Amino acid sequence: MTWSVTDLLELFDVESEGADRFTGATGLAGGDERQVVEGTQLLAQAVVAAAKRFPDKSVRSAHAVFSRAAAVGPRVEFCTDVVHDGRSMSTAIVAVQQNGRRCASVTVLADSPSPDVIRHHAPRPNVAPPAAANPTPMPMDGREVRLVDVVDINSPDEVGPPEVYAWLHYEPIPRREDLAKALIAYFTGHLGISTAMRAHAGIGTAQSHYTVSTAPMAVTVSFHEPVTWDGWLLYTHESTQAGAGMSHIRGQVHTEEGDLIASFSQEAMIRPMRQTDTAIAAEARL
Repeated sequence: MTWSVTDLLELFDVESEGADRFTGATGLAGGDERQVVEGTQLLAQAVVAAAKRFPDKSVRSAHAVFSRAAAVGPRVEFCTDVVHDGRSMSTAIVAVQQNGRRCASVTVLADSPSPDVIRHHAPRPNVAPPAAANPTPMPMDGREVRLVDVVDINSPDEVGPPEVYAWLHYEPIPRREDLAKALIAYFTGHLGISTAMRAHAGIGTAQSHYTVSTAPMAVTVSFHEPVTWDGWLLYTHESTQAGAGMSHIRGQVHTEEGDLIASFSQEAMIRPMRQTDTAIAAEARL
């Protein structure tokens, strides 16, 4: 089954079960047979839960730490612990739980946007436009991904600087602010590990879960008001460090016109597979 952007937005739109509790379906699996929910899907759902908890404010940032994997199937709970709810700023910690076990913790900052005192932003990188970038198979009806100067993002043989520029086009583009921010957050974890591996010959995300153990462990996303766009988005990824089993990636999201609408960072695990894990993965492929 191929999912659509419309399906994805419906998945993000968690249901209220009370003032501080929301539930959502899992729906989407990662790109392998493990049937594990993507961490940034949980992040996106937590952003919507926080927006519904603070309906008079705007979600400005979310920091997620993924403590254990969530499985495709059972519904997920999003329990909001309101730390502070003031006139200008509000903070909540969203506990993401499945079957009574904590899968992730998301700290959310929301505010009432104010007039500018000052304003500036980093310019959009001067890279090839979408028409000159390489189409990349990431099956989802209504989503198109094109990479600049990269043909196969998963290949161990594609070597270059530890940076990846990805053009994304969505249809439909959500007009609800919380869903637009959820959609922005969702892609922040997709290419970070590939970005870190790109600088090293003989290693690529095609090996993930087979010979190399990889997973995003924490993602932070900041939304710069207003978060609106038409046409393409450019996700910039830069791996600033890799070593000791972890990597750090920072990034930005620009509109095609050049407006910076979000910034993000990711901490990811890149470690050798244990022998028992390698045997289990090999058996699963038979």
